[in-house]
Amino acid sequence: MATTFTLSDHDLPQRDELVALYDSVGWTSYTRDPDRLYDAVNRSLRVVCARQRGRLVGLARVVGDGLTIVYLQDILVTPDLQGTGMGRAMLDRVLQPYADVRQKVLITDDEPRQRAFYEAMGFTEIRDHEHPIRAFVRFD
Repeated sequence: MATTFTLSDHDLPQRDELVALYDSVGWTSYTRDPDRLYDAVNRSLRVVCARQRGRLVGLARVVGDGLTIVYLQDILVTPDLQGTGMGRAMLDRVLQPYADVRQKVLITDDEPRQRAFYEAMGFTEIRDHEHPIRAFVRFD
C-alpha cells in the first residue's frame, strides 16, 4: 500500500501540532517552550509541511538569507512514516527556491541512517569535503 501525503508551503502548523510532531521524534528540547518553537517556525525563511488526512506528519524548514546561505534547520517525519520518501520530498521542496544559493548547511546527530539520507540528497559531511574547511558551533 502506497503512503499518501500532501505537501504545502502555505499551511503553517499550529502550536499543538508542532509540539506533537517534535515530541514524536524525541526532540523535547524544542517542546519545552512551545511558544518559542512556534515563533521560530513562523520566522523561518521557508517551511514545508506534510499532512496525511489532515494530520501534521512531517516538516522541513530553512533559515538564512536565501541569497548566499540557507541552513536546513529541521526536517522531521513521524516515526511511523519514516522511510516512505516523505523526507526526500520535503527536502526537495523546501530547497527548491534556493537552487542558486552556494551554501546549504545542516547540523545533525551522528547516526548512520541520517548520514546516508543526507549523502543521498547531495550533502557532504564537512570532514569529507574536498577542500579543507572547518565548522564551529556553540550551544548555550
